[in-house]
Amino acid sequence: MEEPPPASATRRTRERYDQLVREAKALCASCPLFTDCLYSAVAEHDVSGFVAGTTAAQRRSIRNLLNVEVQADDFDQLAGARGTRRPVSHEEVLRLRTQYPNDSLESLAMRLGCSLSTVKRHLRRARRGQSPAAKTPRPRPQVTAVLDAFDTVVEQHQPRRGSTRVA
Repeated sequence: MEEPPPASATRRTRERYDQLVREAKALCASCPLFTDCLYSAVAEHDVSGFVAGTTAAQRRSIRNLLNVEVQADDFDQLAGARGTRRPVSHEEVLRLRTQYPNDSLESLAMRLGCSLSTVKRHLRRARRGQSPAAKTPRPRPQVTAVLDAFDTVVEQHQPRRGSTRVA
């Protein structure tokens, strides 16, 4: 359901896909949590698959209309499936460079538990007089704006019967 079948797919495959999409949209449209689900999938979490009557591509289009940016959840890191490296602060790199001026950059990276490229990136920023500014998060859109963008992006959607609007 994530992507339509290719043009080379059989007619039966394309018809089956269209039928599944219609059924999924009907189920989503009749769900009492439709509005909350759509809002969460557009403004809070970058989920995959068919959610709230939308594909991932449609949700990206809705976000573009609303100027919303959502980072994908890193499930590997949350589950501890990847290494133990943690983000290294700019100040920490500069502090260690000052404390150990004769150490190689590789040694600093080992002390920090990060990659050599991370150390180099922070030192370049310091030479340029740039400090990594904390990104100010974009304000989340209103629920009504998400619903309006949904109406614009998703053609032929079913009425949102029984939806719960969050004010």
